[in-house]
Formats: sequence, structure tokens, C-alpha cells
Amino acid sequence: MTSTAIATINDLFLRVAEASRPDAVLWQDGLGRWQPISSDQIYQRVRAVAHALNQWGTQKGDRVAIIGENRWEWAVSDFAILALGAVDVPIYPTLTAEQIACLLRDADCRTAIVSTRQQYDKILSVFDRTLLERVVLMDSLNPPEGAIPFTDLIKKADSRGSQRDPEFDGLVRSVRPDDLATIIYTSGTTGEPKGVMLTHGNIASNQNYCASEYSFGAADACISFLPLSHITARALDYVMYARGAQIAYCPQFEKLPLAMREVKPTVLVGVPRVYEKIRQEVERRAAQSPVKKRLLRMAVKLGAKYADVVYGGGQPRARSWNLAKKLVFAKVHEAFGGRARFFISGGAPLGVDTAKWFASVGIAVWEGYGLTETSPVIALNSPANHRMGAVGKPLPNLEIRFDEDGELLVRGPSIFPGYWKKPEASADCFDGEGFFRTGDIGHLDQEGFLYITDRKKELLKTSGGKMVAPQPIENRLKTNLLVAQAALVGDRHKFISALISPNFQALEEWARHHGHLTPTRAHLVRHPKVVALYEEIVREANQGLASFETVKRFRIVADEWSLDSGELTPSMKLKRRVITERYAEVVAALYEDEATARGE
Repeated sequence: MTSTAIATINDLFLRVAEASRPDAVLWQDGLGRWQPISSDQIYQRVRAVAHALNQWGTQKGDRVAIIGENRWEWAVSDFAILALGAVDVPIYPTLTAEQIACLLRDADCRTAIVSTRQQYDKILSVFDRTLLERVVLMDSLNPPEGAIPFTDLIKKADSRGSQRDPEFDGLVRSVRPDDLATIIYTSGTTGEPKGVMLTHGNIASNQNYCASEYSFGAADACISFLPLSHITARALDYVMYARGAQIAYCPQFEKLPLAMREVKPTVLVGVPRVYEKIRQEVERRAAQSPVKKRLLRMAVKLGAKYADVVYGGGQPRARSWNLAKKLVFAKVHEAFGGRARFFISGGAPLGVDTAKWFASVGIAVWEGYGLTETSPVIALNSPANHRMGAVGKPLPNLEIRFDEDGELLVRGPSIFPGYWKKPEASADCFDGEGFFRTGDIGHLDQEGFLYITDRKKELLKTSGGKMVAPQPIENRLKTNLLVAQAALVGDRHKFISALISPNFQALEEWARHHGHLTPTRAHLVRHPKVVALYEEIVREANQGLASFETVKRFRIVADEWSLDSGELTPSMKLKRRVITERYAEVVAALYEDEATARGE
């Protein structure tokens, strides 16, 4: 545990208030200029919003929804709700009006704080199907009738300067570790969303240990871009706030590259897809010039010899490596702003190939692992303790063991008390000794590093009884520039097949360069030359796999899988049930001659 230990999230907020930092938060105005918010302003705005909530009758334990992108108002609302001992309910802004209404009803929310007019209109369309009494709108310019402008709540807050309110501070301190802090609805890869209840003590205990081996401090800066409705993003923000670092809010993912160049973060936390896309973009740009493509390939090959040194936090001294750094690697670092010291990946498995590639260009990406139900970190690699391919060593305040089938079980202070209004589901996810069933298959090596193989429910069992973990094979496929996403199928079938969603930007550039332009994407993915191209990609991914694991057949789909189209969760995981249902006819065609086809 670090010397910055906290007992509640409110302790963390009070620490922010005492920081006296003039630029604790950065946000972009309408002209794209980064504007600072001081720690004093954060305190006063949180106090003002909490006062308004209190005036509306919000009491300890009441649920208040936050629906919006990453922005400073989100953080202020979060702290204000928790300051009263109330419970915040973060909801993804990408959900439909009907989905949002369902969650608002389930959580019995009477107040919702939303980001934009678009979100407000969604709420308005289902308002009568909820218990809502009021909606606060963060975008306060020309608010529609009925909306409460966020600016009205904080109108005179900044004028108080550094003046503290002892009565408010006492209320903040009265919140206890076992008080409920938040209900986070899981993204639902396997069924209807469940509300994960996390207490102040759950989150605080995880905060005290998860970053103990990282030297974060006031000189650090990070960009908050992963959805704050997801526990990983919130946990990072809390870590940064607790250690006096600067947080820049980036509400739109497509603005992240520019934000990184302007803010120059020292810490970057992303899901694997973020790192995969960065790698693919570097390779795509290099592919536009034969000289650049060859130079990148040669530099990565050279860098691979020193990958272990880089992954261990070291700097190779070889003259050839430093030349490659100057000519090639520096340009990759510049994409992140040029100052980044720590790169962390979580939310889904990071492929070893991706980790090796980044280490080969001089960047160590340390992988972590956790779940919403565990607040979230269970294990994390660090500069002091790391192993490529592992998710790190379990936190010292957690107990872990494995069930007979290899499922990881966890017990400790950061484990949630249960699902909101779902006592049976809550009971089912714990064993008789209070260990939480993670649903993940894994193992420990002799030195205590944790490896996660796959989701227990996602393992594919062939008709011959062989168990196949799809994610490692999908990650192999996704290392190729031309593959955006891949989903393995084959449960209860003779052999494994794959559905591949292309990186259409790269594929269309390839087709244009080789004279294979087609009128539509549907025609493009069926073009014989394109099919042959992906056959080679699959062949390469199959190398080194056991026969029963290899992809025997595949289909290239004419769709880009995304959060908006429904195939991916907000943390960029595959929604396998949606995919298998949506492409049921395609999968059926892959296996139509199975009786006579070659099997495992």
C-alpha cells in the first residue's frame, strides 16, 4: 500500500481540493483551445452541484444518472453525487433511448445529468417511462425548455476562490467505506446488462494497491478518453487525481491523435484495440512508400532483438538501435506526444504480437487485468514486475485460486457485494467461501505471474471434444494491417472457422494500388484476389497452432464492426451472440458440407 492510501472516494476528492494546482484539469473550448480548471475550482463546482442536488431532495443512497462523454462536468458530477453519499449510475451515451430508459427504471433514478442536446432529446422521448423528475444539461448554450443548464448550478462557484465550507467538508467525510458509491451496468457480451454495485471501500482499496509500483506524480499528465461509464477509465482518473497529476478530457475518440500531440501525456491507458489501431496506422502510412515500408520492417526487425530490454524499462545502448530510434521509432513516439513514460493496456487481452511490436519500436506496453466486479484491477504488470504475455502479478490484498476447470476465483476488499436487484445472480457468482467466479480461465506460473487464456463461456468445443480459446487466435489475425476484427466460430462443429471484418481503409488502398477497384464493399470482399490475400493472412495466423485450433475456413464480411453497429461493446470486446445471430446464414454456409469435410 502507498502513503497516499484512501478509505473512500471522498477522501480522494478532498485531496484534490487541497492540491492548489492551477491546471488540475484541461478541457477544450469551442475553438479547440485547451483551458485549465484549478483544484480550487473543482472543489467549488463540486460543492455547488452537490448543494443543488441536496436542494432537490437527493439523499444518501439515492441514485443519480450521468449520461455523457468524457468531460470535466462528468467528473464534477461524479464527485458531487458521491459527496452527498448518493450513488451515481454512469450510462453509456451510445445506448438507445429505450436502453437508457430501461436502466433508469431499474436504478430508480429521479435525476439525470446529460452531456448534449442529443442525449437530452433521447431522455425526453422516454421521460414518461422513467421515474425522472429533472434533467441537467451540461451543454448550457441555448438549452431547450425543461432542461436545467449545468452552468446555472455553478454560477457563482468560482468566485469563492479557495474558501472552504466546513459543513460541506463534514458531509463529505461522513461517507463510510461500506457505503454504496456506484452502480455500473455491464456492457453485456453474453446477455442483459446487470448493475454491478461497488462501494467506496471497494474502489478505494483497489486504488491503494493498483498503481503502487508506478511513480505517478504532479509532473504527469494523462488524457481521459476511454468511456467514463467503464470502471477502467474512472479508475485511471482517480489514480491521477489522487497523485496530483493533470487530466485532459477528450470527449471524442477521433480527436485523440491531435489531443496526444497537443497535451503530450506521460501516461496512456488504452484497450488493446487502441494499440492495434495505432500499429495498423503506422504500418498503413509506411506502406504508401516502398522505401518507408522497407525501413519500418528493417527497424522493427532490429528492434525485436532488444524488445526484452525495452519491456523491462531499459534503453538499448547499441548504436544501430539508437539510429533506428532516430529515424523510425521517434516518429511513433511523436504520435503519442513524445513524453509518454507509461503505456498500460486493459479491458481485453493484449496479443503478445502487439506487445512485441511496440517493444520493438521502443515502447513497453504493460498489460493489466480486471473486471467491473473487482473495482477493477486484479493483476497488473509494472516496470518493477513484468512478464510479456502475462497480465502481471495479482494485487497483494487479493486472494486467488482456480476451480477444477481452471476458472480464476478471487476474494478480497475490492470485490463487489453483488448485482443490483439480482440476489440470485449475485449468489451464483460466489463460491461457498466467498470467492468471486471471474468467468475467466487462467493459471499462475512458478514466479506468480497470472495468465488469462479466455472467457470460460467463450471457449469453443468442437464436435470431437477439443476446447479452443478463440481470443489468442483472433489476436493473431488482428496483427495484420488488413484485419480490423475477427470472430472465431465452430462450437459443436468439426472444425474452427473465422468471420473477418476488414480494415477497409487499408484494403481499399490495396485494391486501388493493384487495380482491383469494385463498385461496392460487398463486391470487394468477394473478389478472388482479395480472398487469396486473406487466405495468406489466415495461413500465417495458423502457423504454430495445434491442428484442431487452426482456422479451416473463413468468410470476409462486408461490414465494419463497431460500437454503433452493435458488434462491439464500449470496451471494444466482441459481442459474440450478436455476431453469430447476425451472420447465422454465413456460418451455416461455412459448415453446409461438414459431414464430408475434413475435420480436426
